[in-house]
Amino acid sequence: MTTRCCLVLTMTTLWDDLESLVDAPTSFTIKGGEKSSIKPKPDFNAGEDAVALRKAIEGLGTTEKTLIDILTHRSSSQREAICKAYLAATSRTLVSDLKGDTHGNFERLLVALATPPAHYDAQEVMRAMKGIGTEDSTLIEIFASRTNQQIKELSAAYLKETERKLTFDLKKEVSGHFGKALLLLAEGNRDESTTVDEKKAKEDAKALYNAGEKKLGTDEDKFIEILCKQSIPQLRQTFVVYNEISGKTLQKSIEREMSGSLEELLVAVVKCVKNVPAYLAERLQKSMKGAGTDEATLNRIMVSRSEVDMLDIRAEYKKLYKRSLHSEIESDTSGNYGECLKMICGGED
Repeated sequence: MTTRCCLVLTMTTLWDDLESLVDAPTSFTIKGGEKSSIKPKPDFNAGEDAVALRKAIEGLGTTEKTLIDILTHRSSSQREAICKAYLAATSRTLVSDLKGDTHGNFERLLVALATPPAHYDAQEVMRAMKGIGTEDSTLIEIFASRTNQQIKELSAAYLKETERKLTFDLKKEVSGHFGKALLLLAEGNRDESTTVDEKKAKEDAKALYNAGEKKLGTDEDKFIEILCKQSIPQLRQTFVVYNEISGKTLQKSIEREMSGSLEELLVAVVKCVKNVPAYLAERLQKSMKGAGTDEATLNRIMVSRSEVDMLDIRAEYKKLYKRSLHSEIESDTSGNYGECLKMICGGED
């Protein structure tokens, strides 16, 4: 069997397996630090780090190793404290100095590390909406994989940076059923109940079946209403019942019934309900495969998940692609940029 066939088989098995879905852990409720690749430094001193960074930037030639060592071995809250100490000592922001002294993908990665998580997410959303056309895949990834709290913090950061409401700008960028679904997710109001109503799961599974497989045409609104509002535990039970009713997974039904950005969004939601790290592992692999690298996606996932579930993403990557994320990064990137990414990754598996 070829490697490609093995890969397709592995991914099919992953997304089709519902046996242990209901009781499986989820990144939506993970406690900070448990699955992090970047941990807080125990004997942390923001002032000392700010001085070291200043010397590394202001010296004759930039000492990139110092920049990497400090920014990849401090938690986001510690990096925020360093930024404040740096501003107090130099009257300049660390971000502006990094932009002035480093270049290209390495600069963008360091700047991402020096930016508070919610503001980084907000900036990525802004970037996805900038110019002609919208980068739907970025918006889909962010809003499908973030918790209500993360989305609310993103929205607050967006308002602070643009003086406009996030949903106001999104409405100008997206439309139709895709727009409706994305805006629902962007409100950050998904039900957070941890109890599962089995009767409701049966009703919703039947409603989804009637809205798609059993119907000539598709009632997209029914799919959006259930998938973008119900709690993660409730949806997991619904997926199990749907499979029993229809004989196929909900993901396969969506792929059969829909197309374009709406299909991509709802499939992403289904995958994230099942397994956020596996979904993001797929996104990472796509960002590095073939000719050229999608550095924006690579940077965003590596930085934004480094203190959430990076260890789980690494494990899922190894299961899916039979090689470690660390070795994939090593073969696909180079120089200081590659070294920084490997440090964020946190090790070989």
